[in-house]
Amino acid sequence: MSLSGRNIAFRADASVRIGTGHVMRCLTLADGLREAGASCRFVMREHPGHLAELVQARGHSALLLPPGEGKNDDALPHSAWLGTDWRTDAAQTSAALAGAPVDLLVLDHYALDQRWQTGLADRTARWMVIDDLADRPILADVLLDQNLGTQAADYAPFASPGARLLIGPRYAPLRPEFAAAHDRIASAPAQTALRRILVAVSGTDPDNVSERLLDRLDAAPLPRDIAITVILGASAPHVAAVRARAARMPAPTQLLVGAGDMSQVFATADLCIGATGGMSWERCCVGLPTLLLILADNQVKAARALVQAGAGDMVGDVRAPGWETRFDAALDAALDPGRRAAMRYRALEVCDGRGTVRIVAALQDLWKV
Repeated sequence: MSLSGRNIAFRADASVRIGTGHVMRCLTLADGLREAGASCRFVMREHPGHLAELVQARGHSALLLPPGEGKNDDALPHSAWLGTDWRTDAAQTSAALAGAPVDLLVLDHYALDQRWQTGLADRTARWMVIDDLADRPILADVLLDQNLGTQAADYAPFASPGARLLIGPRYAPLRPEFAAAHDRIASAPAQTALRRILVAVSGTDPDNVSERLLDRLDAAPLPRDIAITVILGASAPHVAAVRARAARMPAPTQLLVGAGDMSQVFATADLCIGATGGMSWERCCVGLPTLLLILADNQVKAARALVQAGAGDMVGDVRAPGWETRFDAALDAALDPGRRAAMRYRALEVCDGRGTVRIVAALQDLWKV
Protein backbone atom coordinates (compact mmCIF):
# COMPACT_ATOMS: atom_id res chain seq x y z
CA MET A 1 0.00 0.00 0.00
CA SER A 2 1.33 3.43 -0.93
CA LEU A 3 1.51 6.41 1.41
CA SER A 4 0.91 8.77 -1.50
CA GLY A 5 -0.61 12.04 -0.34
CA ARG A 6 0.02 11.41 3.36
CA ASN A 7 1.48 14.30 5.33
CA ILE A 8 3.80 13.17 8.10
CA ALA A 9 5.40 15.48 10.66
CA PHE A 10 8.34 14.81 12.97
CA ARG A 11 9.09 16.45 16.31
CA ALA A 12 12.74 15.78 17.18
CA ASP A 13 15.73 17.81 18.30
CA ALA A 14 19.48 17.71 17.84
CA SER A 15 22.07 19.75 19.70
CA VAL A 16 25.59 19.58 21.05
CA ARG A 17 24.10 18.37 24.34
CA ILE A 18 21.42 16.02 22.96
CA GLY A 19 23.53 14.69 20.12
CA THR A 20 22.48 13.96 16.55
CA GLY A 21 20.96 10.49 16.86
CA HIS A 22 17.28 11.40 17.29
CA VAL A 23 17.14 13.61 14.20
CA MET A 24 19.31 11.27 12.15
CA ARG A 25 17.11 8.22 12.69
CA CYS A 26 14.00 10.30 12.01
CA LEU A 27 15.61 11.61 8.83
CA THR A 28 16.35 8.08 7.64
CA LEU A 29 12.73 7.12 8.30
CA ALA A 30 11.52 10.25 6.50
CA ASP A 31 13.56 9.26 3.44
CA GLY A 32 11.88 5.85 3.48
CA LEU A 33 8.43 7.36 3.88
CA ARG A 34 9.06 9.69 0.95
CA GLU A 35 9.95 6.67 -1.17
CA ALA A 36 6.49 5.33 -0.30
CA GLY A 37 4.86 8.58 -1.43
CA ALA A 38 4.53 10.57 1.80
CA SER A 39 5.49 14.20 2.36
CA CYS A 40 7.56 14.82 5.50
CA ARG A 41 8.32 17.92 7.54
CA PHE A 42 10.28 18.43 10.73
CA VAL A 43 9.64 20.66 13.72
CA MET A 44 12.90 21.31 15.58
CA ARG A 45 14.05 23.74 18.23
CA GLU A 46 16.86 26.10 17.32
CA HIS A 47 19.46 24.58 19.60
CA PRO A 48 23.16 24.86 18.73
CA GLY A 49 23.75 22.03 16.26
CA HIS A 50 20.06 21.62 15.36
CA LEU A 51 20.71 19.97 11.90
CA ALA A 52 17.85 21.78 10.14
CA GLU A 53 20.11 22.46 7.15
CA LEU A 54 20.79 18.74 6.77
CA VAL A 55 17.05 17.97 6.90
CA GLN A 56 16.45 20.52 4.15
CA ALA A 57 19.38 19.25 2.11
CA ARG A 58 17.75 15.81 2.12
CA GLY A 59 14.60 17.33 0.59
CA HIS A 60 12.34 17.72 3.64
CA SER A 61 11.05 20.92 5.18
CA ALA A 62 12.31 22.01 8.61
CA LEU A 63 10.39 24.42 10.82
CA LEU A 64 12.56 25.91 13.57
CA LEU A 65 11.07 26.80 16.92
CA PRO A 66 12.75 29.74 18.68
CA PRO A 67 15.66 29.08 21.05
CA GLY A 68 14.39 28.16 24.50
CA GLU A 69 14.92 30.29 27.54
CA GLY A 70 16.55 27.35 29.30
CA LYS A 71 14.00 27.06 32.10
CA ASN A 72 12.12 23.82 32.64
CA ASP A 73 11.03 22.59 36.05
CA ASP A 74 9.29 19.48 34.76
CA ALA A 75 9.90 16.19 36.57
CA LEU A 76 10.94 14.13 33.52
CA PRO A 77 14.61 13.09 33.74
CA HIS A 78 15.44 14.64 30.35
CA SER A 79 13.21 17.70 30.59
CA ALA A 80 16.21 20.05 30.43
CA TRP A 81 16.86 18.90 26.87
CA LEU A 82 13.75 20.74 25.68
CA GLY A 83 15.03 24.22 26.46
CA THR A 84 11.57 25.36 27.55
CA ASP A 85 8.51 23.92 29.32
CA TRP A 86 6.37 21.33 27.59
CA ARG A 87 3.30 23.56 27.45
CA THR A 88 5.18 26.24 25.55
CA ASP A 89 6.66 23.64 23.24
CA ALA A 90 3.23 22.14 22.55
CA ALA A 91 1.78 25.55 21.70
CA GLN A 92 4.69 26.46 19.44
CA THR A 93 4.63 23.08 17.70
CA SER A 94 0.88 23.35 17.15
CA ALA A 95 1.34 26.78 15.58
CA ALA A 96 4.18 25.51 13.37
CA LEU A 97 1.97 22.70 12.06
CA ALA A 98 -1.09 24.85 11.42
CA GLY A 99 -0.36 25.39 7.74
CA ALA A 100 -1.14 21.86 6.51
CA PRO A 101 -2.93 18.71 7.70
CA VAL A 102 -0.94 16.11 9.63
CA ASP A 103 -1.89 12.49 8.99
CA LEU A 104 0.75 11.17 11.39
CA LEU A 105 2.95 12.89 13.95
CA VAL A 106 6.20 11.12 14.82
CA LEU A 107 7.59 12.05 18.24
CA ASP A 108 11.22 11.31 19.10
CA HIS A 109 12.06 13.28 22.23
CA TYR A 110 12.84 12.11 25.77
CA ALA A 111 11.53 15.39 27.25
CA LEU A 112 7.98 15.02 25.89
CA ASP A 113 5.18 12.71 26.97
CA GLN A 114 1.43 12.16 26.88
CA ARG A 115 0.70 15.60 28.33
CA TRP A 116 2.44 17.29 25.41
CA GLN A 117 0.73 14.97 22.94
CA THR A 118 -2.69 15.86 24.34
CA GLY A 119 -1.90 19.47 23.49
CA LEU A 120 -1.46 18.43 19.84
CA ALA A 121 -4.72 16.46 19.65
CA ASP A 122 -6.24 19.00 17.26
CA ARG A 123 -3.33 18.55 14.83
CA THR A 124 -3.24 14.76 14.32
CA ALA A 125 -5.28 11.63 14.95
CA ARG A 126 -2.37 9.20 14.61
CA TRP A 127 0.89 8.94 16.52
CA MET A 128 4.20 7.17 16.17
CA VAL A 129 6.66 7.42 19.07
CA ILE A 130 10.34 6.53 18.82
CA ASP A 131 11.85 5.85 22.23
CA ASP A 132 14.68 4.13 24.08
CA LEU A 133 13.74 4.60 27.73
CA ALA A 134 10.24 3.31 28.60
CA ASP A 135 10.06 5.82 31.44
CA ARG A 136 6.96 8.00 30.81
CA PRO A 137 3.35 7.74 29.57
CA ILE A 138 2.98 8.10 25.80
CA LEU A 139 0.23 7.92 23.19
CA ALA A 140 1.13 5.73 20.24
CA ASP A 141 -0.50 3.86 17.41
CA VAL A 142 3.00 2.61 16.58
CA LEU A 143 5.89 2.60 19.06
CA LEU A 144 9.47 1.90 18.02
CA ASP A 145 12.28 0.96 20.41
CA GLN A 146 15.22 -0.32 18.38
CA ASN A 147 17.34 -1.44 21.31
CA LEU A 148 18.63 -4.93 21.94
CA GLY A 149 17.44 -6.22 25.29
CA THR A 150 14.18 -4.25 25.31
CA GLN A 151 11.00 -6.28 25.82
CA ALA A 152 7.41 -5.42 24.93
CA ALA A 153 6.57 -5.75 28.62
CA ASP A 154 8.82 -2.76 29.36
CA TYR A 155 6.20 -0.51 27.77
CA ALA A 156 3.13 -2.07 29.41
CA PRO A 157 2.92 0.67 32.08
CA PHE A 158 3.50 3.50 29.61
CA ALA A 159 2.20 2.88 26.07
CA SER A 160 -1.36 3.27 24.80
CA PRO A 161 -3.45 0.09 24.95
CA GLY A 162 -3.41 -1.49 21.51
CA ALA A 163 -0.22 0.23 20.37
CA ARG A 164 1.72 -1.76 17.80
CA LEU A 165 5.19 -2.29 19.25
CA LEU A 166 8.23 -2.51 16.99
CA ILE A 167 10.94 -3.76 19.33
CA GLY A 168 14.59 -4.55 18.71
CA PRO A 169 17.36 -3.88 16.15
CA ARG A 170 15.42 -5.56 13.33
CA TYR A 171 13.45 -2.31 13.30
CA ALA A 172 16.45 0.04 13.53
CA PRO A 173 15.93 2.67 10.82
CA LEU A 174 19.10 2.43 8.75
CA ARG A 175 19.73 3.86 5.31
CA PRO A 176 19.34 1.40 2.37
CA GLU A 177 23.07 1.06 1.78
CA PHE A 178 23.44 -0.74 5.11
CA ALA A 179 21.25 -3.66 4.04
CA ALA A 180 23.33 -4.05 0.88
CA ALA A 181 26.55 -3.88 2.91
CA HIS A 182 25.22 -6.48 5.37
CA ASP A 183 24.50 -9.00 2.64
CA ARG A 184 27.86 -8.43 0.99
CA ILE A 185 29.86 -8.70 4.22
CA ALA A 186 27.90 -11.68 5.56
CA SER A 187 28.83 -13.71 2.48
CA ALA A 188 32.54 -12.78 2.60
CA PRO A 189 35.21 -14.47 4.73
CA ALA A 190 36.33 -12.65 7.86
CA GLN A 191 39.53 -10.62 7.65
CA THR A 192 42.22 -11.74 10.07
CA ALA A 193 44.50 -8.70 9.92
CA LEU A 194 43.88 -5.65 12.07
CA ARG A 195 44.49 -2.86 9.58
CA ARG A 196 42.16 -0.02 10.62
CA ILE A 197 40.68 1.06 13.94
CA LEU A 198 37.65 3.34 13.87
CA VAL A 199 37.01 5.79 16.73
CA ALA A 200 33.31 6.68 16.59
CA VAL A 201 32.26 8.01 19.97
CA SER A 202 29.17 10.01 19.01
CA GLY A 203 28.09 12.66 16.53
CA THR A 204 28.92 15.59 18.79
CA ASP A 205 31.22 14.08 21.45
CA PRO A 206 30.78 17.09 23.78
CA ASP A 207 33.24 15.75 26.37
CA ASN A 208 35.96 15.11 23.76
CA VAL A 209 36.29 11.42 24.55
CA SER A 210 37.78 10.98 21.06
CA GLU A 211 40.97 12.79 22.03
CA ARG A 212 41.30 10.73 25.21
CA LEU A 213 40.97 7.55 23.14
CA LEU A 214 43.71 8.70 20.79
CA ASP A 215 45.92 9.14 23.85
CA ARG A 216 45.27 5.51 24.81
CA LEU A 217 45.87 4.25 21.27
CA ASP A 218 49.11 6.23 21.09
CA ALA A 219 50.42 4.28 24.07
CA ALA A 220 49.07 0.87 22.98
CA PRO A 221 51.19 -1.91 21.38
CA LEU A 222 49.35 -1.82 18.06
CA PRO A 223 50.48 -3.48 14.80
CA ARG A 224 53.07 -1.37 12.99
CA ASP A 225 50.94 -1.00 9.85
CA ILE A 226 47.75 0.06 11.66
CA ALA A 227 45.72 3.05 10.49
CA ILE A 228 43.17 4.98 12.56
CA THR A 229 40.04 6.87 11.51
CA VAL A 230 38.09 9.21 13.78
CA ILE A 231 34.58 10.32 12.83
CA LEU A 232 32.72 13.35 14.20
CA GLY A 233 29.62 15.23 13.16
CA ALA A 234 29.82 18.70 11.66
CA SER A 235 28.47 20.27 14.89
CA ALA A 236 30.98 18.57 17.21
CA PRO A 237 32.62 21.26 19.37
CA HIS A 238 36.11 19.70 19.59
CA VAL A 239 36.92 19.11 15.92
CA ALA A 240 40.01 21.34 15.99
CA ALA A 241 41.44 19.66 19.09
CA VAL A 242 40.88 16.16 17.70
CA ARG A 243 42.41 17.13 14.37
CA ALA A 244 45.50 18.46 16.12
CA ARG A 245 45.82 15.28 18.22
CA ALA A 246 45.37 13.10 15.14
CA ALA A 247 48.27 14.90 13.46
CA ARG A 248 50.55 13.92 16.37
CA MET A 249 49.70 10.22 16.29
CA PRO A 250 52.51 7.82 15.32
CA ALA A 251 50.09 5.80 13.20
CA PRO A 252 48.43 7.40 10.15
CA THR A 253 45.24 8.95 11.59
CA GLN A 254 42.50 10.69 9.63
CA LEU A 255 39.56 12.70 10.92
CA LEU A 256 36.29 12.52 8.98
CA VAL A 257 33.81 15.29 9.77
CA GLY A 258 30.21 14.88 8.61
CA ALA A 259 30.96 11.73 6.61
CA GLY A 260 28.33 10.75 4.06
CA ASP A 261 28.27 7.01 3.39
CA MET A 262 28.70 5.64 6.89
CA SER A 263 28.18 2.07 5.70
CA GLN A 264 31.40 2.34 3.72
CA VAL A 265 33.26 3.96 6.62
CA PHE A 266 32.22 1.19 8.99
CA ALA A 267 32.80 -1.58 6.45
CA THR A 268 36.42 -0.58 5.87
CA ALA A 269 37.33 -0.85 9.58
CA ASP A 270 38.36 -3.98 11.46
CA LEU A 271 37.65 -2.75 14.99
CA CYS A 272 35.58 0.12 16.35
CA ILE A 273 35.68 2.01 19.62
CA GLY A 274 32.28 3.58 20.12
CA ALA A 275 29.42 4.42 22.42
CA THR A 276 26.24 2.40 22.73
CA GLY A 277 23.96 4.75 20.81
CA GLY A 278 22.24 4.63 17.44
CA MET A 279 25.49 3.79 15.68
CA SER A 280 25.48 0.43 17.49
CA TRP A 281 23.06 -1.01 14.95
CA GLU A 282 24.99 0.40 12.00
CA ARG A 283 28.13 -1.27 13.33
CA CYS A 284 26.33 -4.56 13.87
CA CYS A 285 24.83 -4.42 10.40
CA VAL A 286 28.28 -4.49 8.82
CA GLY A 287 29.73 -6.94 11.35
CA LEU A 288 32.13 -4.47 12.93
CA PRO A 289 33.56 -5.69 16.27
CA THR A 290 33.28 -2.92 18.86
CA LEU A 291 34.76 -1.94 22.19
CA LEU A 292 31.69 -0.47 23.87
CA LEU A 293 31.81 2.81 25.74
CA ILE A 294 29.06 4.16 27.99
CA LEU A 295 28.56 7.91 27.89
CA ALA A 296 25.14 8.10 29.55
CA ASP A 297 23.10 6.03 31.98
CA ASN A 298 20.52 5.13 29.33
CA GLN A 299 23.21 3.27 27.33
CA VAL A 300 23.97 0.68 30.01
CA LYS A 301 21.16 -1.75 29.16
CA ALA A 302 21.94 -1.88 25.44
CA ALA A 303 25.68 -2.21 26.08
CA ARG A 304 25.14 -5.21 28.33
CA ALA A 305 22.81 -6.77 25.77
CA LEU A 306 25.39 -6.34 23.01
CA VAL A 307 28.07 -7.98 25.15
CA GLN A 308 25.70 -10.84 25.98
CA ALA A 309 24.98 -11.27 22.27
CA GLY A 310 28.72 -11.48 21.60
CA ALA A 311 28.74 -8.43 19.31
CA GLY A 312 31.17 -6.37 21.38
CA ASP A 313 33.35 -6.17 24.47
CA MET A 314 32.67 -3.81 27.35
CA VAL A 315 34.90 -0.89 28.24
CA GLY A 316 32.22 0.71 30.35
CA ASP A 317 31.50 4.18 31.62
CA VAL A 318 34.17 6.68 30.56
CA ARG A 319 32.91 9.04 33.27
CA ALA A 320 34.05 6.61 35.98
CA PRO A 321 37.59 6.24 37.34
CA GLY A 322 39.57 3.34 35.96
CA TRP A 323 38.09 3.29 32.49
CA GLU A 324 41.56 3.54 30.98
CA THR A 325 42.60 0.23 32.55
CA ARG A 326 39.43 -1.45 31.29
CA PHE A 327 40.00 0.00 27.83
CA ASP A 328 43.58 -1.24 27.65
CA ALA A 329 42.48 -4.76 28.63
CA ALA A 330 39.63 -4.82 26.10
CA LEU A 331 41.91 -3.54 23.34
CA ASP A 332 44.52 -6.17 24.15
CA ALA A 333 41.87 -8.93 23.87
CA ALA A 334 40.63 -7.49 20.57
CA LEU A 335 44.07 -7.84 19.01
CA ASP A 336 43.29 -11.58 18.78
CA PRO A 337 41.88 -12.23 15.28
CA GLY A 338 39.77 -15.10 16.56
CA ARG A 339 38.10 -12.82 19.08
CA ARG A 340 37.31 -10.24 16.39
CA ALA A 341 35.97 -12.91 14.04
CA ALA A 342 33.58 -14.16 16.72
CA MET A 343 32.30 -10.64 17.39
CA ARG A 344 31.88 -10.05 13.66
CA TYR A 345 29.72 -13.14 13.25
CA ARG A 346 27.52 -12.31 16.24
CA ALA A 347 27.15 -8.66 15.24
CA LEU A 348 25.85 -9.61 11.79
CA GLU A 349 23.11 -11.64 13.49
CA VAL A 350 21.91 -8.64 15.51
CA CYS A 351 20.82 -6.35 12.65
CA ASP A 352 20.24 -6.87 8.92
CA GLY A 353 19.67 -3.23 7.95
CA ARG A 354 16.06 -3.63 6.80
CA GLY A 355 14.41 -1.84 9.71
CA THR A 356 13.25 1.16 7.69
CA VAL A 357 11.36 -1.08 5.26
CA ARG A 358 9.64 -2.83 8.18
CA ILE A 359 8.67 0.45 9.85
CA VAL A 360 7.21 1.85 6.63
CA ALA A 361 5.16 -1.33 6.19
CA ALA A 362 3.83 -1.00 9.74
CA LEU A 363 2.83 2.60 9.12
CA GLN A 364 1.12 1.68 5.87
CA ASP A 365 -1.04 -0.70 7.89
CA LEU A 366 -2.50 2.28 9.79
CA TRP A 367 -4.54 3.23 6.74
CA LYS A 368 -5.60 -0.25 5.65
CA VAL A 369 -8.72 -0.26 7.81
